[in-house]
Amino acid sequence: MKILVTGGLGYIGAHTVVELQAAGYEVIIVDNLSNTRIAVLDKIEQISGIRPQYSNFDLADRNACFDFFKNTKNIEGIIHFAAYKAVGESVQKPIMYYHNNIGSLINIMENMELHNIPNLVFSSSCTVYGQPDELPVTEQAPRKPAMSPYGNTKQIAEDIIRDTIYSSKLKSIALRYFNPVGAHETALIGELPLGVPNNLMPFITQTASGIRQQLSVFGEDYNTPDGTAIRDYIHVVDLAKAHVIAVKRMIEKTGKLDFEIFNLGTGNGFSVLEVIKSFEKVSEKKLNYKIVDRREGDIEKVWANTDFANMELGWKAEKSLDEMTLSSWNYQLELDKNN
Repeated sequence: MKILVTGGLGYIGAHTVVELQAAGYEVIIVDNLSNTRIAVLDKIEQISGIRPQYSNFDLADRNACFDFFKNTKNIEGIIHFAAYKAVGESVQKPIMYYHNNIGSLINIMENMELHNIPNLVFSSSCTVYGQPDELPVTEQAPRKPAMSPYGNTKQIAEDIIRDTIYSSKLKSIALRYFNPVGAHETALIGELPLGVPNNLMPFITQTASGIRQQLSVFGEDYNTPDGTAIRDYIHVVDLAKAHVIAVKRMIEKTGKLDFEIFNLGTGNGFSVLEVIKSFEKVSEKKLNYKIVDRREGDIEKVWANTDFANMELGWKAEKSLDEMTLSSWNYQLELDKNN
Protein backbone atom coordinates (compact mmCIF):
# COMPACT_ATOMS: atom_id res chain seq x y z
CA MET A 1 0.00 0.00 0.00
CA LYS A 2 1.41 3.37 -1.07
CA ILE A 3 0.82 6.27 1.33
CA LEU A 4 1.69 9.91 0.58
CA VAL A 5 2.85 11.86 3.64
CA THR A 6 2.90 15.62 3.12
CA GLY A 7 5.30 17.40 5.46
CA GLY A 8 6.88 13.99 5.96
CA LEU A 9 10.27 15.41 6.96
CA GLY A 10 8.72 17.56 9.68
CA TYR A 11 8.52 16.68 13.34
CA ILE A 12 5.34 14.59 13.49
CA GLY A 13 5.62 13.61 9.83
CA ALA A 14 9.02 11.95 10.17
CA HIS A 15 7.95 9.89 13.19
CA THR A 16 4.82 8.80 11.32
CA VAL A 17 6.84 7.79 8.25
CA VAL A 18 8.96 5.52 10.46
CA GLU A 19 5.85 3.91 11.99
CA LEU A 20 4.21 3.48 8.57
CA GLN A 21 7.32 1.76 7.23
CA ALA A 22 7.43 -0.52 10.27
CA ALA A 23 3.82 -1.48 9.50
CA GLY A 24 4.74 -2.42 5.92
CA TYR A 25 3.51 0.60 3.97
CA GLU A 26 5.41 2.15 1.07
CA VAL A 27 5.80 5.86 1.84
CA ILE A 28 6.15 8.83 -0.48
CA ILE A 29 7.12 12.15 1.12
CA VAL A 30 6.45 15.66 -0.13
CA ASP A 31 8.12 18.43 1.89
CA ASN A 32 9.37 21.85 0.81
CA LEU A 33 11.79 22.06 3.77
CA SER A 34 10.19 25.28 5.04
CA ASN A 35 10.62 24.16 8.64
CA THR A 36 12.92 21.13 8.52
CA ARG A 37 16.15 19.81 7.00
CA ILE A 38 16.87 17.31 4.24
CA ALA A 39 19.12 15.39 6.69
CA VAL A 40 15.92 14.02 8.28
CA LEU A 41 15.54 11.78 5.20
CA ASP A 42 18.86 10.10 6.05
CA LYS A 43 17.77 9.68 9.68
CA ILE A 44 14.53 7.97 8.63
CA GLU A 45 16.57 5.58 6.50
CA GLN A 46 18.95 4.94 9.43
CA ILE A 47 16.05 4.00 11.69
CA SER A 48 13.98 1.94 9.27
CA GLY A 49 16.50 0.69 6.74
CA ILE A 50 14.23 2.07 4.00
CA ARG A 51 14.68 5.35 2.14
CA PRO A 52 11.27 6.77 1.21
CA GLN A 53 10.64 8.35 -2.18
CA TYR A 54 10.91 12.12 -1.70
CA SER A 55 9.81 15.20 -3.66
CA ASN A 56 10.60 18.82 -2.76
CA PHE A 57 7.96 21.33 -3.84
CA ASP A 58 5.33 23.63 -2.35
CA LEU A 59 1.89 22.01 -2.19
CA ALA A 60 0.31 25.48 -2.28
CA ASP A 61 1.77 25.81 -5.81
CA ARG A 62 -1.16 24.52 -7.87
CA ASN A 63 0.81 23.65 -11.02
CA ALA A 64 3.55 21.81 -9.12
CA CYS A 65 0.91 19.92 -7.15
CA PHE A 66 -1.00 18.84 -10.26
CA ASP A 67 2.24 17.74 -12.00
CA PHE A 68 3.20 15.61 -9.00
CA PHE A 69 -0.12 13.77 -8.81
CA LYS A 70 -0.20 13.26 -12.59
CA ASN A 71 3.14 11.47 -12.37
CA THR A 72 2.58 9.51 -9.12
CA LYS A 73 0.39 6.44 -9.43
CA ASN A 74 -1.45 4.09 -7.07
CA ILE A 75 -1.61 6.23 -3.94
CA GLU A 76 -4.00 4.53 -1.52
CA GLY A 77 -4.16 7.31 1.03
CA ILE A 78 -2.71 10.66 2.07
CA ILE A 79 -1.66 11.88 5.50
CA HIS A 80 -1.63 15.66 5.28
CA PHE A 81 0.72 17.29 7.79
CA ALA A 82 2.18 20.07 5.64
CA ALA A 83 1.16 23.40 7.22
CA TYR A 84 2.52 26.36 9.10
CA LYS A 85 1.81 25.85 12.78
CA ALA A 86 3.03 28.68 15.03
CA VAL A 87 0.20 30.46 16.84
CA GLY A 88 2.15 33.68 17.44
CA GLU A 89 3.49 33.88 13.89
CA SER A 90 -0.01 33.36 12.49
CA VAL A 91 -1.23 36.41 14.42
CA GLN A 92 1.55 38.46 12.78
CA LYS A 93 1.25 36.91 9.28
CA PRO A 94 -2.35 35.78 8.76
CA ILE A 95 -2.35 35.94 4.93
CA MET A 96 0.71 33.69 4.77
CA TYR A 97 -1.07 31.13 6.98
CA TYR A 98 -4.33 31.16 5.00
CA HIS A 99 -2.52 30.93 1.67
CA ASN A 100 -0.33 28.03 2.74
CA ASN A 101 -2.59 25.99 5.00
CA ILE A 102 -5.82 26.34 3.01
CA GLY A 103 -4.29 26.52 -0.47
CA SER A 104 -2.33 23.29 -0.07
CA LEU A 105 -5.38 21.38 1.22
CA ILE A 106 -7.55 22.53 -1.70
CA ASN A 107 -4.88 21.48 -4.21
CA ILE A 108 -4.57 18.06 -2.56
CA MET A 109 -8.31 17.43 -2.44
CA GLU A 110 -8.76 18.47 -6.08
CA ASN A 111 -6.16 15.89 -7.05
CA MET A 112 -7.69 13.23 -4.80
CA GLU A 113 -10.95 13.60 -6.75
CA LEU A 114 -9.16 13.74 -10.09
CA HIS A 115 -7.05 10.61 -9.47
CA ASN A 116 -9.49 8.60 -7.33
CA ILE A 117 -7.38 8.67 -4.18
CA PRO A 118 -10.01 7.73 -1.59
CA ASN A 119 -8.53 8.30 1.86
CA LEU A 120 -7.28 11.39 3.70
CA VAL A 121 -5.95 11.55 7.26
CA PHE A 122 -5.89 15.21 8.23
CA SER A 123 -3.60 16.72 10.83
CA SER A 124 -6.00 18.85 12.84
CA SER A 125 -5.56 20.41 16.27
CA CYS A 126 -7.19 20.98 19.63
CA THR A 127 -6.98 24.69 18.77
CA VAL A 128 -10.31 24.21 16.94
CA TYR A 129 -11.99 24.06 20.38
CA GLY A 130 -10.68 27.46 21.48
CA GLN A 131 -11.11 27.71 25.26
CA PRO A 132 -13.63 24.92 25.94
CA ASP A 133 -16.53 25.42 28.37
CA GLU A 134 -15.99 21.96 29.84
CA LEU A 135 -12.85 19.91 30.49
CA PRO A 136 -11.77 17.36 29.50
CA VAL A 137 -12.89 18.27 26.00
CA THR A 138 -14.71 15.68 23.86
CA GLU A 139 -15.08 15.54 20.09
CA GLN A 140 -18.66 16.77 20.52
CA ALA A 141 -17.56 20.05 22.14
CA PRO A 142 -18.60 23.08 20.08
CA ARG A 143 -15.86 24.74 18.10
CA LYS A 144 -15.36 28.22 19.53
CA PRO A 145 -14.25 31.20 17.44
CA ALA A 146 -10.56 30.60 16.80
CA MET A 147 -8.12 32.56 18.95
CA SER A 148 -5.51 32.73 16.16
CA PRO A 149 -5.36 32.56 12.36
CA TYR A 150 -3.54 29.22 12.76
CA GLY A 151 -6.48 27.80 14.72
CA ASN A 152 -8.89 29.23 12.16
CA THR A 153 -7.06 27.49 9.30
CA LYS A 154 -7.64 24.18 11.07
CA GLN A 155 -11.35 24.93 11.51
CA ILE A 156 -11.71 26.02 7.88
CA ALA A 157 -9.78 22.97 6.69
CA GLU A 158 -12.12 20.62 8.58
CA ASP A 159 -15.09 22.42 6.97
CA ILE A 160 -13.56 22.09 3.48
CA ILE A 161 -13.00 18.37 4.04
CA ARG A 162 -16.54 17.85 5.36
CA ASP A 163 -18.13 19.73 2.45
CA THR A 164 -16.00 17.93 -0.16
CA ILE A 165 -16.76 14.49 1.28
CA TYR A 166 -20.48 15.25 1.22
CA SER A 167 -20.35 15.72 -2.56
CA SER A 168 -17.79 13.02 -3.48
CA LYS A 169 -16.59 9.49 -2.78
CA LEU A 170 -13.73 10.63 -0.56
CA LYS A 171 -13.36 9.63 3.07
CA SER A 172 -11.38 11.32 5.81
CA ILE A 173 -10.29 11.07 9.42
CA ALA A 174 -9.33 14.30 11.20
CA LEU A 175 -7.01 13.76 14.15
CA ARG A 176 -7.19 16.62 16.61
CA TYR A 177 -3.83 16.61 18.37
CA PHE A 178 -3.16 18.12 21.69
CA ASN A 179 0.54 19.01 22.30
CA PRO A 180 3.10 16.65 20.74
CA VAL A 181 6.49 16.50 22.45
CA GLY A 182 9.33 13.99 22.79
CA ALA A 183 11.58 12.27 20.29
CA HIS A 184 12.28 8.84 18.81
CA GLU A 185 13.99 6.36 21.12
CA THR A 186 17.05 6.30 18.81
CA ALA A 187 17.44 10.09 19.34
CA LEU A 188 17.92 10.35 15.56
CA ILE A 189 14.73 12.33 14.91
CA GLY A 190 12.91 14.83 17.11
CA GLU A 191 11.63 18.37 17.17
CA LEU A 192 14.13 20.72 15.55
CA PRO A 193 12.41 23.75 13.98
CA LEU A 194 14.38 26.18 11.85
CA GLY A 195 15.29 29.34 13.76
CA VAL A 196 13.91 30.18 17.20
CA PRO A 197 11.45 27.52 18.42
CA ASN A 198 7.81 28.49 18.95
CA ASN A 199 7.00 25.37 20.96
CA LEU A 200 7.84 24.83 24.60
CA MET A 201 9.90 21.63 24.54
CA PRO A 202 12.60 22.50 21.99
CA PHE A 203 12.97 25.88 23.68
CA ILE A 204 13.50 24.08 27.00
CA THR A 205 16.12 21.72 25.59
CA GLN A 206 17.92 24.47 23.68
CA THR A 207 18.01 26.64 26.80
CA ALA A 208 19.40 23.74 28.84
CA SER A 209 22.13 23.12 26.26
CA GLY A 210 23.11 26.81 26.09
CA ILE A 211 21.79 27.55 22.59
CA ARG A 212 19.14 29.88 24.04
CA GLN A 213 19.97 32.19 26.91
CA GLN A 214 16.64 32.01 28.70
CA LEU A 215 13.22 30.40 28.45
CA SER A 216 10.19 32.71 28.59
CA VAL A 217 7.12 31.38 30.40
CA PHE A 218 4.16 33.27 28.95
CA GLY A 219 1.87 34.33 31.79
CA GLU A 220 1.53 33.38 35.47
CA ASP A 221 -1.93 34.82 36.06
CA TYR A 222 -4.04 32.12 34.40
CA ASN A 223 -6.82 30.46 36.39
CA THR A 224 -4.73 27.32 37.00
CA PRO A 225 -3.14 25.86 40.18
CA ASP A 226 0.27 27.48 39.54
CA GLY A 227 -0.89 30.31 37.26
CA THR A 228 0.74 28.96 34.09
CA ALA A 229 -1.12 27.60 31.07
CA ILE A 230 -2.11 23.92 31.04
CA ARG A 231 -1.86 21.59 28.02
CA ASP A 232 -2.26 17.91 27.29
CA TYR A 233 1.24 16.80 26.21
CA ILE A 234 1.48 13.61 24.15
CA HIS A 235 4.59 11.72 23.06
CA VAL A 236 5.13 12.07 19.31
CA VAL A 237 5.62 8.30 18.86
CA ASP A 238 2.24 7.60 20.49
CA LEU A 239 0.79 10.19 18.12
CA ALA A 240 2.50 8.68 15.07
CA LYS A 241 1.10 5.23 15.86
CA ALA A 242 -2.43 6.65 15.85
CA HIS A 243 -1.92 7.79 12.25
CA VAL A 244 -0.99 4.26 11.17
CA ILE A 245 -4.16 2.95 12.83
CA ALA A 246 -6.22 5.66 11.11
CA VAL A 247 -4.77 4.76 7.69
CA LYS A 248 -5.49 1.07 8.27
CA ARG A 249 -9.05 1.86 9.37
CA MET A 250 -9.68 3.74 6.12
CA ILE A 251 -8.06 1.22 3.81
CA GLU A 252 -9.90 -1.68 5.45
CA LYS A 253 -13.15 0.36 5.41
CA THR A 254 -13.92 -0.26 9.08
CA GLY A 255 -14.86 3.37 9.83
CA LYS A 256 -18.39 4.24 10.92
CA LEU A 257 -18.71 7.53 8.97
CA ASP A 258 -17.21 9.07 5.83
CA PHE A 259 -15.73 11.82 8.01
CA GLU A 260 -14.54 10.84 11.48
CA ILE A 261 -12.89 13.01 14.14
CA PHE A 262 -10.72 11.79 17.03
CA ASN A 263 -8.94 13.56 19.88
CA LEU A 264 -5.33 12.47 20.32
CA GLY A 265 -3.96 13.24 23.78
CA THR A 266 -3.25 11.55 27.08
CA GLY A 267 -6.27 12.89 28.95
CA ASN A 268 -3.96 14.64 31.46
CA GLY A 269 -3.23 18.35 31.72
CA PHE A 270 0.19 19.61 32.77
CA SER A 271 1.16 23.23 33.38
CA VAL A 272 4.22 24.86 31.84
CA LEU A 273 5.93 24.83 35.25
CA GLU A 274 5.15 21.12 35.70
CA VAL A 275 6.81 20.40 32.34
CA ILE A 276 9.85 22.42 33.42
CA LYS A 277 10.04 20.49 36.72
CA SER A 278 9.83 17.16 34.88
CA PHE A 279 12.64 18.25 32.56
CA GLU A 280 14.83 19.41 35.44
CA LYS A 281 14.29 16.07 37.19
CA VAL A 282 15.17 13.80 34.24
CA SER A 283 18.04 15.96 32.95
CA GLU A 284 19.42 16.90 36.39
CA LYS A 285 19.87 20.43 35.04
CA LYS A 286 18.48 23.68 36.42
CA LEU A 287 16.65 25.64 33.74
CA ASN A 288 17.09 29.39 33.31
CA TYR A 289 13.56 30.73 32.81
CA LYS A 290 11.58 33.88 33.56
CA ILE A 291 7.89 34.71 33.70
CA VAL A 292 6.78 37.19 31.03
CA ASP A 293 3.43 38.56 29.80
CA ARG A 294 0.84 36.30 28.22
CA ARG A 295 1.27 35.56 24.51
CA GLU A 296 -1.46 36.66 22.10
CA GLY A 297 -3.55 33.76 20.80
CA ASP A 298 -2.76 31.35 23.65
CA ILE A 299 -5.59 29.68 25.53
CA GLU A 300 -5.63 29.11 29.27
CA LYS A 301 -6.10 25.38 29.71
CA VAL A 302 -7.14 22.39 27.65
CA TRP A 303 -6.83 18.64 27.88
CA ALA A 304 -8.52 15.80 26.05
CA ASN A 305 -11.18 13.29 26.74
CA THR A 306 -9.69 10.40 24.74
CA ASP A 307 -12.37 7.77 25.41
CA PHE A 308 -13.66 7.80 21.83
CA ALA A 309 -10.20 7.30 20.26
CA ASN A 310 -9.31 4.66 22.87
CA MET A 311 -12.49 2.71 22.14
CA GLU A 312 -12.93 3.17 18.37
CA LEU A 313 -9.29 3.07 17.27
CA GLY A 314 -8.06 0.68 19.94
CA TRP A 315 -5.32 3.23 20.56
CA LYS A 316 -4.04 4.73 23.80
CA ALA A 317 -1.17 7.08 24.59
CA GLU A 318 1.32 5.12 26.69
CA LYS A 319 4.30 7.32 27.50
CA SER A 320 4.55 9.49 30.63
CA LEU A 321 5.55 13.14 30.90
CA ASP A 322 8.98 12.14 32.24
CA GLU A 323 9.49 9.86 29.23
CA MET A 324 8.54 12.75 26.95
CA THR A 325 10.95 15.23 28.52
CA LEU A 326 13.77 12.67 28.78
CA SER A 327 13.51 11.64 25.12
CA SER A 328 13.53 15.32 24.12
CA TRP A 329 16.70 15.85 26.16
CA ASN A 330 18.37 12.75 24.71
CA TYR A 331 17.64 14.09 21.23
CA GLN A 332 19.16 17.46 22.13
CA LEU A 333 22.27 15.73 23.52
CA GLU A 334 22.61 13.78 20.27
CA LEU A 335 22.35 17.03 18.28
CA ASP A 336 24.94 18.70 20.50
CA LYS A 337 27.30 15.76 20.05
CA ASN A 338 27.13 16.01 16.26
CA ASN A 339 27.48 19.79 16.01
